[in-house]
Amino acid sequence: MPMSQSTFTILLGGALSLTDRLRDAVRDSRFIAADGGMRHAAALGVVPELWVGDFDSTPPDLDGAFPGVPRQPYPAAKAATDGEIAVAEAIERGAKRLILAGALGGERSDHALQHLLYAVELAEKGFDMLLTSGSEEAVPLLPGSLELDLPPGSLFSVPGFSELRGLFIENARYPLADFHLPFGSSRTISNVAEGPVRFSLASGRAIVLARPYDLSGV
Repeated sequence: MPMSQSTFTILLGGALSLTDRLRDAVRDSRFIAADGGMRHAAALGVVPELWVGDFDSTPPDLDGAFPGVPRQPYPAAKAATDGEIAVAEAIERGAKRLILAGALGGERSDHALQHLLYAVELAEKGFDMLLTSGSEEAVPLLPGSLELDLPPGSLFSVPGFSELRGLFIENARYPLADFHLPFGSSRTISNVAEGPVRFSLASGRAIVLARPYDLSGV
């Protein structure tokens, strides 16, 4: 299936910086907007194929924008977030790779945390996941191998969502080999990439949080 058919970017309500990495990530993607996340569409120069949500966080100036985009309204008293509804729509339309843009930081730390947890769940179901604010990126780390193309000197962390066993981190200032990370440990916070970083994990669930434009580790 071509990338343009199977890669979906979900526009969420968090902050989004229009960096080169963001533009490269979403190029040839299909787009679905979740409520106020539609404000990112104009900045990216894209027209989503669907706009979902209860529209309680849609700015007034957006209300009449994008008249050609179908709206799928939901009541405010619903059992899922607007972002989760948008993801479900993308999966229904054949998504294999999901980019959650505007998923990190912002005023709602509860939403940001939920996005991270949800991404791990989706990765366990076989979806290729990326969460991004443009300046910060997150990728689930599950048993197996992963490589992230990060600039030398950029910062990254690996918070564990469970106990981690058999963790390897290569091509980093602080490499690890067959490491056991207890749940809640800060041992894997604030590492520095030496270029593309390779990870592998025997068991557990984690997320790699990277700041590719933060070169304070140089």
